[in-house]
Amino acid sequence: MPQSLSAPPLVQDTALAASGRRVIEIEAQALTALAQRIDGSFSAACRTILACKGRVVATGMGKSGHIARKIAATLASTGTPAFYVHPGEAGHGDLGMITDADVVLAMSYSGESDEVLMLLPVLKRQGNPLISMTGRPNSTLAREADIHLDVSVPTEACPLDLAPTSSTTATLAMGDALAVALLEARGFTADDFARSHPAGSLGRRLLLHITDVMHGGDDVPRIFEKASLSEALVEMSRKRLGMTAVVDADGRLVGLFTDGDLRRTLDNPALDIRQASIGEVMTHQPKTIGADQLAVEAARMMETYKISGLIVVDGDQRPVGALNIHDLLRARVV
Repeated sequence: MPQSLSAPPLVQDTALAASGRRVIEIEAQALTALAQRIDGSFSAACRTILACKGRVVATGMGKSGHIARKIAATLASTGTPAFYVHPGEAGHGDLGMITDADVVLAMSYSGESDEVLMLLPVLKRQGNPLISMTGRPNSTLAREADIHLDVSVPTEACPLDLAPTSSTTATLAMGDALAVALLEARGFTADDFARSHPAGSLGRRLLLHITDVMHGGDDVPRIFEKASLSEALVEMSRKRLGMTAVVDADGRLVGLFTDGDLRRTLDNPALDIRQASIGEVMTHQPKTIGADQLAVEAARMMETYKISGLIVVDGDQRPVGALNIHDLLRARVV
């Protein structure tokens, strides 16, 4: 029977906080030292990946494997096709996932992980460029790699100097450095990022256009400028957007009447609302937006001008759509 662990002694909050700060300080020092080693090897690694006709295959065992998986995900989402292969599984068939057009990015802090080293003869025979990340430049993996990136750290943040802490942080940071350098070299844009993140909030903000969220066709509220106030209210009630476009005889937008305009009209004692035409009480020169613009632009306009709806117009200033803040909320743009 395994011995049960005894309850840990009570530790002061100050001691716990001090321990946490020490870890952060040690890892920050490791990253500062790492930055000094971004040199020609790093540039060569970037150029090798940029020239790759296939994908980057990241691999590593244990904690290095977790880091390799994260680096592959970061590369893939920033314009460099990449995926992770478990080195143990690779030796049992998954090597078939790696083609001769791929670049292999192998991680092992010791540089001596058996599962990773086992793959090297096959990768060499297939002709895959090999980039390694290790903490030991004289290790087997470092020597066998075409390009070696040194991620060594003075000490682990673990007080026993055993649990991978500073070393995994340094390896992850080196992977991020590669991803960002490649992103910039490729001219990767926010729109490109959004296309690989369509389900995320950024993707929605960058991919949704006004045409995706607006009400169009017969759902667009509109009346002629000679219409009465009661006719405007009927149109607003029917279309349920809290506003109606006001157009001239040619169908061009000349104004907008909203719930706010209605309140102001009712508060005007000098106005006979039974006789007033909509042209007398509408908002002239209202804010509008084009159908080809991003939905996030509509949200920005609404916030800037403190309005809750917009009429969408074409190049001739004819209404082609309408949307309000609730449409943007439903689309999760705001």
